[in-house]
Amino acid sequence: MPDTQWTLHPDRFFDPDPAQRAVARELYATVADLPLVCPHGHVDPRLFVAEDASFGTPADLLIIPDHYVFRMLYSQGIPLEVLGVPRRDGGPIEPDHRKIWQTFAENFHLFRGTPSGIWLQQELIEVFGVAEKLCGATAQAIYDQIAAQLASPEFTPRKLFERFNIEVLCTTDAASDNLAHHQAIRDSGWSGVVRPTFRPDAVVNLDAPNWRANVEALGAAVGYEVNSYGKLIRALEERRAFFKHMGARATDHAVLTAYTGELAPREADAIFQRALQGAVTSQDAARFTGHMLMEMARMSIEDGLVMQMHVGAFRNHNEAIFARFGPDKGCDIPIATEFTHNLRPLLAKYGNDTRLTLVLFTLDEDTYSRELAPLAGHYPALKLGPPWWFHDSLAGMRRYFERVMETAGLHNTAGFNDDTRAFPSIPARHDVWRRACANWVAGLVVRHIVEMDDAQEMVLDLAYRLAKQVYKL
Repeated sequence: MPDTQWTLHPDRFFDPDPAQRAVARELYATVADLPLVCPHGHVDPRLFVAEDASFGTPADLLIIPDHYVFRMLYSQGIPLEVLGVPRRDGGPIEPDHRKIWQTFAENFHLFRGTPSGIWLQQELIEVFGVAEKLCGATAQAIYDQIAAQLASPEFTPRKLFERFNIEVLCTTDAASDNLAHHQAIRDSGWSGVVRPTFRPDAVVNLDAPNWRANVEALGAAVGYEVNSYGKLIRALEERRAFFKHMGARATDHAVLTAYTGELAPREADAIFQRALQGAVTSQDAARFTGHMLMEMARMSIEDGLVMQMHVGAFRNHNEAIFARFGPDKGCDIPIATEFTHNLRPLLAKYGNDTRLTLVLFTLDEDTYSRELAPLAGHYPALKLGPPWWFHDSLAGMRRYFERVMETAGLHNTAGFNDDTRAFPSIPARHDVWRRACANWVAGLVVRHIVEMDDAQEMVLDLAYRLAKQVYKL
């Protein structure tokens, strides 16, 4: 019988070379227990409103909402209905969460060697104390163990937030959101710091699903009809001010390309009117989004909110899954992206202004050394975000360090963010980053590129200080 005991090796992810591994171990020890700074992510703030809130069942927590998990299972022919993922039409899905868990456990081997497998193993062991490998034979016993813990007072979202040593957690919220959950957290007197982030994609990307309804929701939030470009700008400025009042430190913009370009107000309004009439073209939408990125940079200079751009995801590539289950179902695919020319109009106007902090994320790693590192190594306004989404992995982090740091410099990067909906995976994600950072910097030490005292400062910056500084937290 194979050994089913589960352990986490203390030197995991470190280089096999004894000299580098020893230095990595020493560097990691200096940052392993630092508080977690989470400046960008998608955890639902409703989790933290009530002191006794529950995550639900193990399937509710670890499978049904996590597209990293069900994406892999779907790729092996397992229907999303079998995994309990809700359908848009309210059609039948598997109601028995034990069966969902059993399916997940029987296929857990699919995650070997993947970032999801690393995160899941660490959270099952360290958060829930699971001592045996998850498989079909151990599935129900582990389900019972996790379910019992989730029903206990020590495993409420607030208690885990405190146990995880999270210093600050930033959510991602629509421009029309009234932030009632954030207000409730404030009013409760709980000490946890949960901040909103302003995300206007649904109203500035004219080809966004349900765009007209989103604009109407924005109008309801500001108390007047948003029926012109001028009123859209006014509404967005007012909502940004409200988000800032509620503790926001940043905005977030998800765009297909990095295209930026300025429109005259009359031209911008003409495009907006065509959108209201349902006559907008794809070219209209692209030009309008590029213009609105310019406007968002201007607003960030005025109100001080950090501006994030997440570039290069072809959303909802699988049309059948999108039609049946909606967005964020693991169907987004990276595309090739160009920054040097596309971003030049924005950088020409605002890139030299030190009041702007623009954090760039890409799904196209080919741009790291060719475009992004040189751009960030020159423009004062520009910082590079960490490896994102498909590249938030050990290998992805290594490629990032190798392709970015020499040209951009450490202090033109933004540290780490976990960018997750899966709340219990946050400590594991940060731990992977901290170990990868320690290992990379250890490589510089053993090659006599940096000295040990400088290496300790570098690891501290990467693990903790850069995120606080860049996001003004």
